[in-house]
Amino acid sequence: ILFQIFDAFKSRLHDSNSKVNQVALETMHKMIPLLKDNLSPVINMLIPAMVDNNLNSKNPGVYAAATNVIHALCQHLDNYLLLQPFCTKAQFLNGKAKQDMTEKLA
Repeated sequence: ILFQIFDAFKSRLHDSNSKVNQVALETMHKMIPLLKDNLSPVINMLIPAMVDNNLNSKNPGVYAAATNVIHALCQHLDNYLLLQPFCTKAQFLNGKAKQDMTEKLA
C-alpha cells in the first residue's frame, strides 16, 4: 500500500503548478520524521521526484521546500539508504541542484 500512496503522491511533486508542488514538498517534509526508515521501499522513487525540478526551481518557496525535504531526509533516515539515490542525482543533475546534492553527499 505504501507504493500506491507514494506513487500517487509523486505526481504532485512534479506538478506544473508551483503552489501544488510547494505544498506537496511541505507535506513530504512533515511526513519524513513520522515515517523515517519506513520510507526505504519508496525512497528510490521519491528522491528523483523531490529533487529533479525542485532544487533548480526559480520559485524561492519551491526551492526552500525542496531543500528542507533533503535536509529532513538526511536527519531522519539512515544515510546508507540515501547514498545511492543521492549519488545518482548528483551525477546527472546540473546547476544549483547538482551543487546542493554534492554538498549533501560530502
